[in-house]
Amino acid sequence: MALSARAQNNIQPRPTLGRRLDIASRHAMPVFGTLIIMLLTQAPFRLASQAALLPAVTVIAVWFWSLARPASMPPPAVFMLGVLLDLMGYLPLGVGVLILLAVQGAALRLARPLAPRGFLLGWFVFVWIATGAAMLTWVLVSLLTFRLIAAGPAMFQTVLTVALFPVLSIPLGAAHRTIAAPEQA
Repeated sequence: MALSARAQNNIQPRPTLGRRLDIASRHAMPVFGTLIIMLLTQAPFRLASQAALLPAVTVIAVWFWSLARPASMPPPAVFMLGVLLDLMGYLPLGVGVLILLAVQGAALRLARPLAPRGFLLGWFVFVWIATGAAMLTWVLVSLLTFRLIAAGPAMFQTVLTVALFPVLSIPLGAAHRTIAAPEQA
């Protein structure tokens, strides 16, 4: 009995082990790429205010990948990145986790309305997300340390995160179209 032309088009050979590994590595690239960026911010480059780079690049990467490839940036991975952010950034445990999960939640909620829009609107929305993340960090650290800390570092964190977003969007966008694209495997 012959198969119809439509049924024949739907039959695909089983992917080889190499192809499955390629797909898996492309799917895992956003999380591991974020981890590598986080580790690079801890390298001894002797930059002024280098410590502020860690939360900035982490928030940017989680926002970007949660919009671009939400399946490749699952909440458990964001949770683990948040724990690492807390440990590397000397934050009270749980602050980075909450901030990153909130950023991811906002990105997932806004993904559909932002998808057809251009970069400028996405950046404008990110300004508000980065401001909220920095202010929430300031409030939480103040509450958890039982003292009111200066708001200046939170404002600096906001400005740095917003300024770095277009700079990091270029390599993240290139990775999104190439090495992080499982459909190209």
